[in-house]
Amino acid sequence: MKLDILAIGVHPDDVELGCSGTLINEIRRGKTAGIVDLTQGELGTRGTVETRYTEAADAARIIGVAVRENLKMRDGFFRNDEAHQLQLIQTIRKYRPDIIIGNILNDRHPDHGRAGHLISDACFLSGLARISTKDEQGNEQEKWRPRYFLQYMQDWYHEPDLLIDISDSFEQRMQAVQAYATQFHTAPSGEQGPQTYISTPDFLDSIIARARMLGKRIGVKYAEGFISDKKIGISSLDALILNET
Repeated sequence: MKLDILAIGVHPDDVELGCSGTLINEIRRGKTAGIVDLTQGELGTRGTVETRYTEAADAARIIGVAVRENLKMRDGFFRNDEAHQLQLIQTIRKYRPDIIIGNILNDRHPDHGRAGHLISDACFLSGLARISTKDEQGNEQEKWRPRYFLQYMQDWYHEPDLLIDISDSFEQRMQAVQAYATQFHTAPSGEQGPQTYISTPDFLDSIIARARMLGKRIGVKYAEGFISDKKIGISSLDALILNET
């Protein structure tokens, strides 16, 4: 399946928190998008691997992606090494996305930054013909390099290179985030486990506040921000949002 956009998150819910508004926007415009989770989030304090799969499937349905798969790398212990790079290269060549959106290169959670570097390296290496990978049927895969790798912001704030208006998709985006009921349940404790950094009401409030802050910077209600090591070009000035503030 050829995808226009592939969103990658090291943990189930990373994509929802980081770039789901943008995915919803593009899917509404007729683009084909998918999600790949690198790990099963098995080290998470709340919920189980099984509940995370159910929640991820619910969130994928809300966003409207064509496919979602999990590479089952080891949560907390995967490495940016040859074996993991080849696994991700195989996935990139499988879906041949024009744009990959993934974890940022430096963040509070060490998995985020390590995943960001893994994704960045795999995007480049996937374009080298002398690196051999095979698909699920054992056929040799062709090289493929995405045009852009965009990094979504997570816990730490980074000055974005690109801001995308998600005002019309924000409600749907938050529904996708809240599909992870075990992770963002606001009760102090209960059957899902003790309160954690991301399960408090303040955490979701901060997600909304950041989207508002980024939106204000371009004169819209809500926005998502992205970082790119590659310069971003546009084909027409019509793509610009006219910020009158």
